[in-house]
Amino acid sequence: MVEMNQGLEGIHIGESKLSSVDGQKGELIYRGYTIEDLALNRTFEDTVFLLFFGVLPDADERETLREQIALSRTLPPAVVAALEACKDAHPMDAIRTAVSLLGGIDSASEDDSVEANRAKSFRLIGQLGAAVATFHRIREGLPPLDNNPNDDMARYFMRSIRDEEPDDHFVRVFDACLTLHADHGCNASTFSARVTTSTMSDLHSAVVSAIGTLKGALHGGANSRVMEMLLTIGSEDEAEAFVDDALAHKRRIMGFGHRVYKVFDPRAKVLRELSVGMIGRGADEKWLRMSDRMVEVMKAKKDIDPNVDFYSASLYYSMGIPLDIYTPIFAMSRVSGWCAHILEQKASNRLMRPRLVYTGPRDLTTKA
Repeated sequence: MVEMNQGLEGIHIGESKLSSVDGQKGELIYRGYTIEDLALNRTFEDTVFLLFFGVLPDADERETLREQIALSRTLPPAVVAALEACKDAHPMDAIRTAVSLLGGIDSASEDDSVEANRAKSFRLIGQLGAAVATFHRIREGLPPLDNNPNDDMARYFMRSIRDEEPDDHFVRVFDACLTLHADHGCNASTFSARVTTSTMSDLHSAVVSAIGTLKGALHGGANSRVMEMLLTIGSEDEAEAFVDDALAHKRRIMGFGHRVYKVFDPRAKVLRELSVGMIGRGADEKWLRMSDRMVEVMKAKKDIDPNVDFYSASLYYSMGIPLDIYTPIFAMSRVSGWCAHILEQKASNRLMRPRLVYTGPRDLTTKA
């Protein structure tokens, strides 16, 4: 009898120094630092530096990396044209196309040295953020935002989305969101990136694989569906009835449960705290009350806690971010983790080649 694990739960494919997910404790750490500490006390650029170099940057190191990422946000004209051509497509399809094209025109695309892959990673972090922002502006009939190289990623993106100088509090909250989504162990999209890398393919190809995986509703696509669900429910008074009806008809309630966490997702706790801080700053308190009520009901009736998608949905909504941009935002943050994992995979590589158990017919013949 062949032992199988269809979802690969509990299967370890290697070692990593990047992040640790403890599903029993509800703990996420990047390179030894808790996600709560990093999200609330450091910046996204700090987190990128930490993932790649294993230590937090000093002021000069942070500024050097911030500038390196910022300068890459000016997209090549061919990429802007591709985003224009994709303006009616699914946003994840558009940014997947942009990354593929960026790989095709990057002069260092086939340079597989550590230095080249690190430089490509930092360029791609800036380029992917710019691709998401530019795609949104094209759809809105707006020109690409002039890139201010003094902006960090959060400020640049909030200015692009809102088409105005962003509120400092919004920028800080969005920066924390980017940190929260930067890495998460061997999740589905990171696994895709590492599998592609294991074939000795290039960095851009691995990131394209990851984007395709993230698009799915059971991975990155869940957060926009959470907000669609909240908009459908409409009020706190209807939350319990909605849950009861969904459970009775065995419909999936988006934003709850996790393949690893058996307790409250630590990222969701930080997002809820950030949501509280948004009350009176553009957020309608009803979304937080409705969300909290659903959490209470789901815990009482199914003993299931929320995941990162649940509170991020209404938080993004409060900042004026369109629903279908939620998953691309996930990608513009997670690309930092993907690229760090790609470099880690390349440093100690083995081709990933699992097997399937054949259950089809045997002993057939074409002879009459």
